[in-house]
Amino acid sequence: MQVSLANCISPNFKDLHKHLKDDVNTEYWLRGGRGSTKSSFISIQLILGIIKDKEANTVVFRRFENEIRDSVFGQLKWAVNKLGVDHLFKFNVSPFKITYIPTGQVILFKGADNPQKIKSINLGTGYIKFAWFEEVDQFGGMEEIRNILQSIFRGTTKRQIAFYSYNPPKSSRSWANAESKISKPGRVVHYSDYRQVPPEWLGDTFLANALHLKDVNEDAYKHEYLGEETG
Repeated sequence: MQVSLANCISPNFKDLHKHLKDDVNTEYWLRGGRGSTKSSFISIQLILGIIKDKEANTVVFRRFENEIRDSVFGQLKWAVNKLGVDHLFKFNVSPFKITYIPTGQVILFKGADNPQKIKSINLGTGYIKFAWFEEVDQFGGMEEIRNILQSIFRGTTKRQIAFYSYNPPKSSRSWANAESKISKPGRVVHYSDYRQVPPEWLGDTFLANALHLKDVNEDAYKHEYLGEETG
């Protein structure tokens, strides 16, 4: 079965998708409001990346382990089904793991509240090419992120890529807001919001709630739906 990527990736990420295909950068910061589909985009890229590179593995992080099931694990399952490759992947929940059946490559899920499990990651094959920090603003800061990456990004000369996704906190003094504004070689920062997403992807209820909030509380609308720093 052939699946059109145009039906999987919102137009607001078309250029970023092409950018990732060039494989020249090492980290991507995706800032956006509700409904921007940034998490959907990352999950699609991770599945495509594993299929493309037969040695690539992925580790996905949330700040707390108990947040994994209802967020990133479900999001990756959605991506596998959306791409029509669910017959090629196996899903385990104890521990949370997705295995690419043809090669044994894996997507592992970890909570930053259990550092010992991060240090003891063992792969059956290949190397860790991708790391994804979902809701990165909830982590303790860039030092915590660096410590995690130092544990998992090593032992290979191949390019390794980190994704950071989050809805910007109100305050510009938030560490995540401040960090994403720092220029760094290999860093790409992408801004998105629901207005660039096909309306039928979001549904009438989502759009009606967004417009209602805009009418009654424009500051809250700008922060929640446009991802603006309003503090």
